[in-house]
Amino acid sequence: MRLLATWGNCDSIGTGEHCFGQIVMRAFFRLLVVVIMASGVTGCTSISYYAQSVQGHLRIMTARQDVGKLIEDPSTPKALRARMASASAIRQFATDELALPDNNSYRSYVDIGRDSVTWAVFAAPAFSLTPRTWCFPVFGCVPYRGYFSRKSATETAVELQGQGMDIYVTGITAYSTLGWSSDPLLSTMFGQDETYLAALVFHELAHQRVYVHDDSAFNEAFAVAVETTGVKKWLRATGDTAALRRYEAARRRKAEFLALVSRTRDELTQVYSNSGTSEQKLAAKTAAIERLRMRYRHMRDRRWGRYRGYDAWFASPINNAKLAATSVYSDRVTAFLRLFDLCSGDYVRFYASVRRIGALDEAHRVDALAAADRCY
Repeated sequence: MRLLATWGNCDSIGTGEHCFGQIVMRAFFRLLVVVIMASGVTGCTSISYYAQSVQGHLRIMTARQDVGKLIEDPSTPKALRARMASASAIRQFATDELALPDNNSYRSYVDIGRDSVTWAVFAAPAFSLTPRTWCFPVFGCVPYRGYFSRKSATETAVELQGQGMDIYVTGITAYSTLGWSSDPLLSTMFGQDETYLAALVFHELAHQRVYVHDDSAFNEAFAVAVETTGVKKWLRATGDTAALRRYEAARRRKAEFLALVSRTRDELTQVYSNSGTSEQKLAAKTAAIERLRMRYRHMRDRRWGRYRGYDAWFASPINNAKLAATSVYSDRVTAFLRLFDLCSGDYVRFYASVRRIGALDEAHRVDALAAADRCY
């Protein structure tokens, strides 16, 4: 793991930030022990997994630099100062205009020296689109397993593949601890333009506003709805009409891409529910995925004017795990956006409605969201 954090010595650093980082490290490892004992986790693999999660997060936390100080410091490179100023404005907009938490999250910065902060491993049976889930203390059950090491993620993927599962490994540029710690801005969040940064900040802060245990589809779709409406509101407030047009065009392409994926998922659901041998189902699965690729090329070259933003997604293997991962973030977004409109674009009322729906049991939660005809 390549990190720019410097591990100091409390004896030589005194009461400085590095010493504080080591104190925090010890406190978090004590918390790790408590969590493991309380949750009944046993076995070296489980314990080592929690340890790498805590250690990876704490290495980032101890490398934080205050955004305000970076902006004010004349020695800060001009480009970094400009990025920090933009990030600071976006963060303040999140609180002032989107009613997102006013806390210390995304008010510090860490350059982690790599393209992804974590890697997520998704898995699904060879003939099912239902992803495997893993359950964790505090955060509940989620359809992926995250690692701060690409090597560890790959090793888990190989192990799952050996069990006959379809696997999908993807790099992650941002994550949320749901307010348990003051999550920093990461260098991975600055890989694209300001619109991308705003989307990430709004999305991750939304998880701190509402989070339902054991329902990733609900949580992610809600966060995407906040992200989408928030970015549009931010671009209108800044008067960047060109960026707003680009963003809306990108959202339309994303919707069309997801429609292609949804059509293929429907086809595969039918294939997997039919009788037939494994060989027959595998052949039908392969054919359905090839049709997906063909439909994409047709849409890209004719409807999109050869826009190639999704080429990388189609260039890598497509399987049940990858299709399931895509659906987690998209299936209920339209329902949340409709609820937002029913709340007249009032974020406080919207969050209250989402919270009330989220408090229902899962079966009623899905129905209530789909059938919502008013702001609760």
